[in-house]
Amino acid sequence: MEPRYVGQSVTRYDIATKVQGQRKYPQDFDMEGQLYAKVVWSEHPHAIVRAIDASAAEALPGVVRVLTHRDVPVNEYGINIMDQPVLVAVGDKVRWMGDRIALVVAESQRVAEEARRLVRVTYEPLPVVDDPRAAMGPGAPLVHANRERNILLQLAIRHGDVAEGFRQADVVVEGEYAADAVDHAYLQPEAALGYIDDQGRVTVIAAAQWAHDDLHQLAHLLDLPEDQVREIVPAIGGAFGGREDMFIQHLAALAAYCLRRPVKMVWGRDESMQRSGKRHPFYMRYKTGATREGRLTALEAEIITDAGAYASTSTVVLSNAVSFAAGPYAVPHARIDGYTVYTNNAVTMAMRGFGATQPPIAHEAQMDKLAAALGMDPVELRMRNLYEEGSVAITGNRMGHGVGVRETLRQAALAAGWRQVDGLWVAPTLEPPAAPHLRRGIGVACAYKNVGYSMGFDDTSTAEVALALDEAGEITRALVRIGASEVGQGVWTALQQIAADALRIELGRVNLALVDTASVPSAGSASASRHTYMSGNAVLRACREALAERDRQRRAGRLGKKVAATYTYHGREGTATTPLDPLTGQCEPHIAYSYATQIALAEVDMETGVVTLPKLWAATDVGKAINPQMIYGQVAGGVHMGVGYALTEHFIQRGGRALTQSFTEYHIPTVRDMPAEFVDIIVEVPDPTGPGGAKGMGETPTLPTAPAILSAIHDAAGVWVNGVPAGPEQVYLAIKRDAHHRGAERP
Repeated sequence: MEPRYVGQSVTRYDIATKVQGQRKYPQDFDMEGQLYAKVVWSEHPHAIVRAIDASAAEALPGVVRVLTHRDVPVNEYGINIMDQPVLVAVGDKVRWMGDRIALVVAESQRVAEEARRLVRVTYEPLPVVDDPRAAMGPGAPLVHANRERNILLQLAIRHGDVAEGFRQADVVVEGEYAADAVDHAYLQPEAALGYIDDQGRVTVIAAAQWAHDDLHQLAHLLDLPEDQVREIVPAIGGAFGGREDMFIQHLAALAAYCLRRPVKMVWGRDESMQRSGKRHPFYMRYKTGATREGRLTALEAEIITDAGAYASTSTVVLSNAVSFAAGPYAVPHARIDGYTVYTNNAVTMAMRGFGATQPPIAHEAQMDKLAAALGMDPVELRMRNLYEEGSVAITGNRMGHGVGVRETLRQAALAAGWRQVDGLWVAPTLEPPAAPHLRRGIGVACAYKNVGYSMGFDDTSTAEVALALDEAGEITRALVRIGASEVGQGVWTALQQIAADALRIELGRVNLALVDTASVPSAGSASASRHTYMSGNAVLRACREALAERDRQRRAGRLGKKVAATYTYHGREGTATTPLDPLTGQCEPHIAYSYATQIALAEVDMETGVVTLPKLWAATDVGKAINPQMIYGQVAGGVHMGVGYALTEHFIQRGGRALTQSFTEYHIPTVRDMPAEFVDIIVEVPDPTGPGGAKGMGETPTLPTAPAILSAIHDAAGVWVNGVPAGPEQVYLAIKRDAHHRGAERP
């Protein structure tokens, strides 16, 4: 049966209540008799806490209690490694400015705010380590005293014989690249309401990307069975990875647990900016070789990432980063060394792309430098090396079905004006800019991203489908229960479309249950671009099983008014992944992939370094477009984030302290900074293991944007800017250095 809704731009499932202001976000919830909590934050990035004196705060009228480490049943938590204290104990260390000393709980926000300033903490400051490269050294101050060094994890990939690969090369290029920290910049600041529900469970209402995973950590730190803890996820005002870690849920839960009353906590934007996790800074050194025919022969790379004060997801981000270090290109010989390192900087964590966003800044610049050295068009060079079905990656795995990266490059290049002459790709001739001090250039970048959890992790999603039937056994309505967080990406709509087609009913008859760990099964995280693929497969199969059960009952003559089925989809049903080999990094790393190419037209003001973007083409391989309009929104949003990453956004910290303290100092691109013309190209190269051939694509559009813009800057101004953000100052100084160098070369 042909799909009826899959492939159509149906109206988003949750849009009406959101645009009408009826949907409630965490900060919109209140309960009778609720208290208010405020955090006493660390005053130092690295120090021993010698004493905590809360007597003045506790004496303030309206203060109910000041909670310290003594009130935490098990004072540790963490999404992968439980290396974070809930509240820092006397005698222990603060390791960044986001560490918490105490919670002040009061009858009003005003009193709680006043009281937290009255808590006196005595510190013994320690040397601060704020550069991961320096932190790797043997004499560096230790962020965690129970470790011999600050290197949290070191990974290696050894593929082929890299020395032989460089011997085969006719051209070798090298470069050092940097990508600094950026903020998730979601619109809804951290907010939570903790309370004890009518069954005695410690309950928290908060924005979360994986509510069921929060349960593990909450139950651990409260020393409770998981069935005595509950998390409810209402509307979420943006996430981009920033809701994967717990920054507020555990604090509201702890306060409710200790006081047995509802406790509300809402952060200000300054707290959100300064005390929450960021995208990982990367420092990358690359050396790449190719033959004169433009065939890649070897890659050597070192990648150092700043984990910040605690592990969060840094180890997994690093494993992703090394697996994507070569980009979507077949490189026969590779040597990759990756490190993630503790510092006293902000905790770094999941953010759109998850370790696959930073490497394209390096590997795409290397491709451009090779093209320049070979006198070859950059599209032509990429076409000669891009993956195709059966290509061997640097992790030793063969690329399977649905490899769409060549098609994304082909369609983007043709749309941007490239043409083929005698079988070779030739770049378009650009229109001249409007003024003599302006230069125009065009740049291209390719990237790819994993779909689902990787490297041996048993990725699962569970869906329950309950059908209400009429007397004839026809479906009158369907309810899908699944713990998939709707963070703005449109997952509920996609799942509704998949279910409606699978059940062969009208779209409006399919409803989804609110994410509440007490009533819906775990679907895994709203991350890794996984829900369309993983949860889509779970819903599809649960629907099929519900239909089969209805038909069995009908044949047996015992059809009732309701039928239900549950299905847990395992990623290994598509591709079974394996861990990185500890010595060589060889493995089957990822379940599935999404691919993208972007081409940017940039205009550079040679007098000021200001970069504008007249046009950008974005081609994204989605496998099968479930909802084209939502894909457009994801691509446009991904490009917006990529433009900020490339040109304007920069979370600045010095000596472990945030210099960027609010949105006033954090320059998110406005509509004027976006490409004046944006061309979205949907490419459909189906993955047979995805629902209807679909791949996840929520993160992929962010990956090529920055490297495409950097490539266009070089094409326009003739200078390499080897890092982001490439703001006016960085571009201007690169132009001046280049002019000085050229002047020095004149006889």
